[in-house]
Amino acid sequence: MFPAVNLDDAPGPVSDRVLRLSALICAVILTLAALALAQNVMTPVAFAIFIIALVWPLQRRLKSRLPQLVAVLITAAVALFAIGIGCWLIVWSFGRIAQWIITNSARLQGLYKHVADLLEQRGLYAAELIAEQFNMSWVLGVVRGVGGSLQGIVSFSVVIFIFVILGLLELEPLGRRLSQFGDGAVGAAAIDAAAEIAGRLQTYMLVCFGMSVLTGLGFWGFTTLYGLDLGREWGVIAFVLNFIPFIGSFVATLLPTIFAAAQYASLPSAVVMFVGLNVIQFVVGSYIEPRAAGAAVSLSPFMVLFAVFFWAMLWGIAGAFIGVPILIALASLCARNPATQGIAAALADRPVRDRTPR
Repeated sequence: MFPAVNLDDAPGPVSDRVLRLSALICAVILTLAALALAQNVMTPVAFAIFIIALVWPLQRRLKSRLPQLVAVLITAAVALFAIGIGCWLIVWSFGRIAQWIITNSARLQGLYKHVADLLEQRGLYAAELIAEQFNMSWVLGVVRGVGGSLQGIVSFSVVIFIFVILGLLELEPLGRRLSQFGDGAVGAAAIDAAAEIAGRLQTYMLVCFGMSVLTGLGFWGFTTLYGLDLGREWGVIAFVLNFIPFIGSFVATLLPTIFAAAQYASLPSAVVMFVGLNVIQFVVGSYIEPRAAGAAVSLSPFMVLFAVFFWAMLWGIAGAFIGVPILIALASLCARNPATQGIAAALADRPVRDRTPR
């Protein structure tokens, strides 16, 4: 049906380019498929590498005063404690929201029924079907389901803790082996690239932490001044979810908006809440964060959005969190090779400096 194509008849350079491009596409597809299938293994490994890059300075300082094993254990314990605090904050805040819903379930069910009746009076007969499927019991079940799924993070954190300990113990021996590889130039370049990526990831997390604190305080202050219940909880949720770009910010804004509509039984109140919280997100994300981050974590907003959704598709919520650090590492590696600096420029939000090893 289709005419046969003989690559041998094509010019040599064209044939080689086609073969190389085909091999590259196949390798990328197979790699992505392997990453998706090996999610349960690769996700904690990726998180462990990310955490090692963040806590390595602490481990290095402790090692100068303590035995290596003790320094590694303390460093890993600090990382696990930080993860545990974040998980506890999420569970606590969603638990408080679920408790509020249970306490006010009768009033909320009545409000929901009233809205469904108003929609039906205006000819929206599908409202009755929606009311049957998405009632307050369904909402409460969703909240409980979120809290239950968060409990799985405990076992996930234990696996990460083990990988972090093993990785910290292996860092120095790996560095010595790399420095002795070949003439030492390749190993030195790899160590230099790893140090640069680690520095950029540390800057990224420091900026993320500061912006998350500002966002959480802004949400807390605005919801409290507006009189919305559970102001502290909304601030905590905004603080934690702000570490996931776009998706986390959207969820952190949408939940208080829905809650305001339910508490005040007023659409204008929900609109005011939505606009006010988005103004806070805009000021922090568009004005304060770029000036605090500088060139170290300057990335294209489109590529950040793509990375978040792409890795979320592969690895779920964990992928959404780790997507931007993977993008930062990829941009750093591309910037060090003259052949891939064009890719680095596409990933960055500003011109990329030449980091090619001299």
